[in-house]
Order: sequence, then structure tokens, then C-alpha cells
Amino acid sequence: MSFSLVYLLSRAIYRIGDFFHHWYVDGSRVFIHSFISKLENLDKGFALQVTIKHFFEPLYKDYSIVGRILGIPFRAVRISIGGIIYLIFSVIFLAMYLAWLLIPAVIITYAILNLAPNP
Repeated sequence: MSFSLVYLLSRAIYRIGDFFHHWYVDGSRVFIHSFISKLENLDKGFALQVTIKHFFEPLYKDYSIVGRILGIPFRAVRISIGGIIYLIFSVIFLAMYLAWLLIPAVIITYAILNLAPNP
């Protein structure tokens, strides 16, 4: 009888620890992977890395004076818009990630507060 209770208690502790490992460690890996994947998809549309790399080159390889003059302002605007969109996306993603991290703590706190005897 004693052995079965010890076994059940050890399995319960193991499963609780396994849940938290799965929720925080494995789940964080999935969140980070999806965040990087979404940033890569955004970069396909905005091409921020390529724009920064070719910032001082003439626009569309137009080596005339107009192409050289207009290249920098157009690329600066494109970098600014892309940077703002990346920042907004990152802030939203961070808020979702923090909310996701807090779900177990909120549930445990709610359960403890509601299980406490009322005076």
C-alpha cells in the first residue's frame, strides 16, 4: 500500500514538472521559431536587409544624377517604414509571448485564491 502511494506521488510530481518543462522550454522554442519565421516572411516583402546593404547605390542601377539623388531618400523611407512595421510586429509578438507565459501562473493563483476558505 505504501509503495503505490509513493509511486503515485512521484509520478504526479514528475508529470507536473514535465508539464512546466513542456510549457516553458519547448513552448518557448516554438514561439521563437515562429517569430523568426514570420520575420523572414516579412523580409521577403520589405527586403530590409537588402535595402540596407545597397543603401548608397543608385536606385534600380540608374547611374544618372537623378538615380543617385533619389536612391538614398527612397531607400531611407523604405527602411523607416520596414523598421516601424518590424517594431510593431515585435511588440505585438512580445505581448502575446508574455501573456502566454503568464497563463499557468494566473490559473494557479486563481485556483489558490478560490480554494482558500472564506471567513
